Amino acid sequence: MDRYDKELTELAKNIWEYAEIKWKEFRSIEAQKEILKKYGFKINDNLADLPTAFSAEYERGSGVTVGFLGEFDALSGLSQVEDLAERKEKVDGACGHGCGHHLLGTASIGAALKLKDYMDENNLEGKVVYFGCPAEEGGSGKAFMAKAGCFDVADIVIAWHPFNGNAIFTGSLQANKQVYVRFRGKGAHAAASPHLGRSALDGLELVNIGVQFLREHMQDFERIHYSIIDPGSASPNVVQPYAEGLYLLRSKDTEHVNRLYKRFEKIVEGAGLMTETEPEIIFDKACSNVIPNPVIEEELYKAFLEEGPIEFTEEELKYAEDFMATFPEENIESEQTLVYAVDKVDELAYLKDHILYDKILDYKHSDELGMGSSDVGDCSNVVPTAQIITACFAIGTTAHSWQEVAQGKSSMAMKGMLKASNVMSRAARSFIENPELAKKAHEEFIKVRGEKFISPLPDGARPRM
Repeated sequence: MDRYDKELTELAKNIWEYAEIKWKEFRSIEAQKEILKKYGFKINDNLADLPTAFSAEYERGSGVTVGFLGEFDALSGLSQVEDLAERKEKVDGACGHGCGHHLLGTASIGAALKLKDYMDENNLEGKVVYFGCPAEEGGSGKAFMAKAGCFDVADIVIAWHPFNGNAIFTGSLQANKQVYVRFRGKGAHAAASPHLGRSALDGLELVNIGVQFLREHMQDFERIHYSIIDPGSASPNVVQPYAEGLYLLRSKDTEHVNRLYKRFEKIVEGAGLMTETEPEIIFDKACSNVIPNPVIEEELYKAFLEEGPIEFTEEELKYAEDFMATFPEENIESEQTLVYAVDKVDELAYLKDHILYDKILDYKHSDELGMGSSDVGDCSNVVPTAQIITACFAIGTTAHSWQEVAQGKSSMAMKGMLKASNVMSRAARSFIENPELAKKAHEEFIKVRGEKFISPLPDGARPRM
């Protein structure tokens, strides 16, 4: 299992350094494709007509096709000096891997390579596919790939995410829809002739007020977030002729998101009427809710137990402790592993008493909806899909934070990545060796999803690059 560890570690660290934003992950994918081609995988470029989406395939006869999902995009404004337990940008204003995607794609490549070797060594038939998926952060690359049929070749898909604990990622996540809202008005001197102006910024602000009132009348599992990305000119004595905001709507599935969106459209229309401005809504992206699959989850749990938890050194514990000192105790109370714990009281006590996660959380399948979204949801609506999380960062580290970026090249992050690689590969063997398991996973999948996938993307939608 450790044949590729050195190359995988080097690959992850290189992608951490590249830290490329969504849709522009060119160096990251070239580094990934290089190692996959080296070990006999066939590369398929420009999947779904996306320049940084690709797949890599290895096939031995007929049999089950196992897919592994990879991500590799970074987050804007999160550049951070590695291994430093204080905020300090490495490159002013640059991106940083604040969600561990440099680890995510690399571990999935490792799982694909190790499964290939196992098939060769045991003369097993089947197919291994690594899906290089761009723009998870704010782009929903997998949604475009799912609509284009990219995942249809797989019988099952296995994925993971770097976290602070070791567990099976069970339950669902929210579907979402993101749109730009633009208002056009009439500019005027705000003091001398305000009556001649029609404020686009007023229109945008009234949308936000309408959203605040709507919150009381939304369902508990629904969310609306926004950012004013263009307030108009920097001069307060101008009636602003243009303003723009970005809005993200979430609900438990695509149908409920669309219901919420229709109510949102009325708010935008009303704001335009009140201000005599012209509003415009422009679709940006969307993704589906996650459909969990207990059949694949159970195999992942068995494999996790066989692999065992991650072992950390005293030096790594001291390193992690320095980062724990940078955030409040409430971070511990919000740990993701608590979502998957059967006994949340015992789990919280464990978290408060540890620096790094050195056990495997007991598994129990759940259909509970988590607050958050992932474009893995679109893959899970096309093919049976399941995920794990592994401990890569100090307990209490929040995603999308400089602390996570700083720990991204650490030895413990690499251990978590390699553990994920081994667990995913080991679980995948079961489906190659026993095609009936893949059939069972598909039956569970159809039972939950139904016969047809309805993409949240409008026909003809293209990502904004």
